[in-house]
Amino acid sequence: MKKKVFIDGSAGTTGLRIRERLAERDDLEVVVLAEEVRKDIEARRAALNAADVAFLCLPDAAAIEAVSLVDNPDTVIIDTSTAHRTNDGWAYGFPELAGLRERIAASNRIANPGCHATGFIALVEPLVRAGLVSRDVPLSAFSLTGYSGGGKKMIAEYEDGGAPVSGLMAGGRQYALGQKHKHLPEIVKLCGLSVAPMFCPIVVPHHSGMEVTVPLFAKDLKGGIDDVKSLYRDAYATGLVQFVEDADEGGFLSSAKLSGKDTLEVAVYGNDERIILVSRFDNLGKGASGAAIQNMNIVLGVDEKTGLSV
Repeated sequence: MKKKVFIDGSAGTTGLRIRERLAERDDLEVVVLAEEVRKDIEARRAALNAADVAFLCLPDAAAIEAVSLVDNPDTVIIDTSTAHRTNDGWAYGFPELAGLRERIAASNRIANPGCHATGFIALVEPLVRAGLVSRDVPLSAFSLTGYSGGGKKMIAEYEDGGAPVSGLMAGGRQYALGQKHKHLPEIVKLCGLSVAPMFCPIVVPHHSGMEVTVPLFAKDLKGGIDDVKSLYRDAYATGLVQFVEDADEGGFLSSAKLSGKDTLEVAVYGNDERIILVSRFDNLGKGASGAAIQNMNIVLGVDEKTGLSV
């Protein structure tokens, strides 16, 4: 029997991407509400409770409301909003981190990670857990993201009828200048940090793709560059995250490299004094819809790469 899946908020960027991917699956039945009742609370309640798996692709307040509508104990909720990512009652949907794959498989409440957070946590959490970096070390990061991460409005601004991007939008645009980015709480919690990192997100003029860089001085690392590489090699032996060596493109690292893919690459560069940790992935893939589908696959007990671009 096919599993029933409902996407609450299927008109948004993440919801549309999930819906497109699920349409190619013959093991699932996707429940779709008619346009006239798409926002009707009772229609949504019925669909949520009839689903084996429900994706919430909604703003935080609407996601919290959607959860309150579910009284079927068997419905698995995968929330792509920020609302539940630091909630202890929810499994954090990053199965490549130690112990989380098992928790996800047994959970009916899963919080999908944020895109910037995914890149930072992939780099830092294993180092803190292994004791190579102290939880008290002040860290910093800059993160390049394709404009699709800003949703439909930003996509329309950049694509504007197909006209070439010009003016200020032709360059990278840093935002969250007040150092209060919404992904910081999950970064701090998942990495076990005692202080939030200095975090600089930057929108770049390509549709999708992401590159997160965390710089480290040797004095802040209990070990050397080879220890970091060895740790990543072991930590990411399975799943959609992989350690890669010498993955630059002629001395450059493009944030668009994994656009269209659902995998994530971590790499280490630098020297014995100054090291840079880099993760690259698709903000719409492992940074959003790809991760959500991976989590659903784990819950359903199928190969976690099913329906993904690897």
